[in-house]
Amino acid sequence: MSEQAGYSPSFKRPSDILRLRKKRARSEGVGSGGRNSSASPGLSVPGVRPFSPGSLLNGPPRPGGVKRRNPFANLENTYNSPKKRAVVRSEGDAYSLGCKPLIIEAEVENQAEGPARRDTQQFTERLLHAEKRYQEAPDKKQTSVSEDDSLFEDDLFADEKISPPILTSPLGHGSGEMAPHVCVEYPADWSLKTRLLFTSPLSFSWAEQLKAGEEAQGLTQHCRATHVPLPQNIQEPRCSVELRCSFQQALQYWQHPSLPWLPLFPRIAAERRFSGKSAPWAHDPALQQSLMSEWAVSFTSLYSLLKARLCPFFYLCSYQFTALFRTSGLSGTSAITAVLSPTTRGLREAMRAEGIDFTLPLVEEKKKCKNPRSTAHQTGEHGAEPKELAEEEDDEEYGEEEEDDEDGGFSWLKEMGVQDKIKKPDSISIKLRKEHSEVKLDHRPESLVLVQGSSTFTLLNFLINCKSLVAAAGSQAGLPPTLLAPNPFRGATLHVLKARSVKVKTQVRTGYQDVSSLEVTGPVMPHALHALTRLLRPAQRGGFSAGLYPHEPTAVFNTPVGPPAEPHLQDTAAQDLEGCGLHPSTVRQLVQPSTLGKSTLRHLHMKEYSYTWSL
Repeated sequence: MSEQAGYSPSFKRPSDILRLRKKRARSEGVGSGGRNSSASPGLSVPGVRPFSPGSLLNGPPRPGGVKRRNPFANLENTYNSPKKRAVVRSEGDAYSLGCKPLIIEAEVENQAEGPARRDTQQFTERLLHAEKRYQEAPDKKQTSVSEDDSLFEDDLFADEKISPPILTSPLGHGSGEMAPHVCVEYPADWSLKTRLLFTSPLSFSWAEQLKAGEEAQGLTQHCRATHVPLPQNIQEPRCSVELRCSFQQALQYWQHPSLPWLPLFPRIAAERRFSGKSAPWAHDPALQQSLMSEWAVSFTSLYSLLKARLCPFFYLCSYQFTALFRTSGLSGTSAITAVLSPTTRGLREAMRAEGIDFTLPLVEEKKKCKNPRSTAHQTGEHGAEPKELAEEEDDEEYGEEEEDDEDGGFSWLKEMGVQDKIKKPDSISIKLRKEHSEVKLDHRPESLVLVQGSSTFTLLNFLINCKSLVAAAGSQAGLPPTLLAPNPFRGATLHVLKARSVKVKTQVRTGYQDVSSLEVTGPVMPHALHALTRLLRPAQRGGFSAGLYPHEPTAVFNTPVGPPAEPHLQDTAAQDLEGCGLHPSTVRQLVQPSTLGKSTLRHLHMKEYSYTWSL
C-alpha cells in the first residue's frame, strides 16, 4: 500500500481506527483508578451533562470506563433545558401582552432561585401590570399589534419587504408622522385597479352564493341609486340580506363597447390578450364605421351626464393612453377636468393644432422647483401653455445655458482674441433641442396632460374625430376605445366584477392559522373600492387587510390638478353631487383634493376601525 501512487502515509483504515480506540479505552480504564471518582470534573460538578449517557441521565455506567466530558455540553447552553422550555412555552403569551421574552425568562429565574430575587419578581409584576394598563389606553389601541393581527402584516408586506404603514391623518399621508387621532378614512385613489385581495381572520362566506332575490335587489338598488344603511357591527354577516344585496350593488359597472369574447380592459400593451380572437371588423370598413358611430354617441352621452353632474367621472381606455374625465367639484376642482396619460409628442402637437389649451402639471411642478419665478408669466387662461410661450421659454433656457458656457468654459478664448471663431447655435439647432426635450417625455408619467373647463368639450370633439385613436393594424385594429362609468349611459352594458372567496392557511409566529381571502378582479374604479371597504368595515368587525393592484399607466391620475379647495367649498361640492348616484360617504371622499401625487395605494390595513395604508 505504501508503494502505490498517491498513497498518503497518514491514511488509516477504519479497522485501524477502531483498534486504536479500543486500546485507548483499556489504557484509560487501568490508569485512571481513583481519578474517575474524585478528579473528574464531569462527574463531580452537579448539573453537567457527560459526553455520553451516564449516571446523571439515569443510564447504567459503561464497562469500559467513562469518556472525557464535553466542556461545551452544559445544561444552561442547550435548547432543551427546563428553563428554556419554560421560556418557549410562555413566549406566545409574552407577545400577546406586548412584552419581550426577556421579561418571561427573568421571571422563570426568580421562581427557580426562590426568595433571593423577590424584589426583581415584584418589579416584573409591576412592569406587566403597567404594560396591561398601557394596552387598555385608547392611544395604545391604534398601534398595538397582537399575535393574531400580525398575520396580516407578515402576509401582506412579505413580498415587497416593506414595513407596515404608520398611522396618518386622512388629509395628508406623505409626512410619515404619527397622527394624534384615529384615521377613519383613506385618501381617494383615482387609478384603475385590476385586482383587489382582501384578507381577514373572519370568514367571507357572506359574499358567496348570493340568492336570485338578493342579486335582483342589488341590481335594483344600483339602477335606482338607492343605498341601504348598514349597522355599525353585524353579528351574523351571512344572515344579513342588506349586506349581501349591497355587496352585489358594489360590484356593478357600465361599459361600452361590450364584446363577451374580448377582454376590453386593460387596452394598453394587451396585444397578447387580443391575439387569436375573432375580429370581423378588422377588414370591414363599413363595420368599423358603424362601431365608431355608436361609440361617438355613447361618448357624447357620458359627457352630457358629466356636465349635468349626473355622472361623477368616467374613463376612456384606448390602445395608446387612458383618459379620466371628472365633473366639477371632484378632487378639489371648480370646473370639468380631463387628464390623459401617457401621451406622445404627436398627440400633444395635434391637440395644440386643434386649439386645445392644456398643461403638463408634473413638468411645470419640476420647473417651479428649479426656478419659482419662471412660470409666473408664462401661463394663460386655465393654466394653459400656448405653443409660442413654450418656444420662447425653451429659447430663453437655451440662451442662458449658452451664456453660462461662454462665460465659464470659454472665457480663456476671449483673452486669446479668438472668441469670434466660436460658432453660435442657429434656430435649427434650437428647434432640434426643443423637439428632443419633448420626445423625452413620451410614454412617461411626466407626459400627463391636464385639460380644464371649456377645453374639455373641444377635447371631446378632437377624440371623436381623431383617426389615431383607433389602431390601424394589429390585434386591436378597428376596435373603438373602452368607456367605463359608474352610471348608465347610452349604449352601455351592465357588467359585474368577479368575486370569489377562498380560505387558506398562513404561517404565523407559533404555527399556522386559518385566513379567509376575498379576491375581486376587473376594472375597479374609485367608487367600487370605497364601496367594498365600506361594507367590509362592519362585516369583518373593523379588521381586514387589502392588497391593491393598480393599472400602472393610471397611477399618475392622483396628481393634484390645482390648489387645495377650502373646506366650505368641498362641502358645497358634495351637496351639489347628491344626484350622481354614489353613496354620500364616497362623494365626500372623492371631493377631497388629491394627496398621493404620482403614487397610488398598494396596501390598506384596517385595525379596530382605523385605517393605515402604504404606497
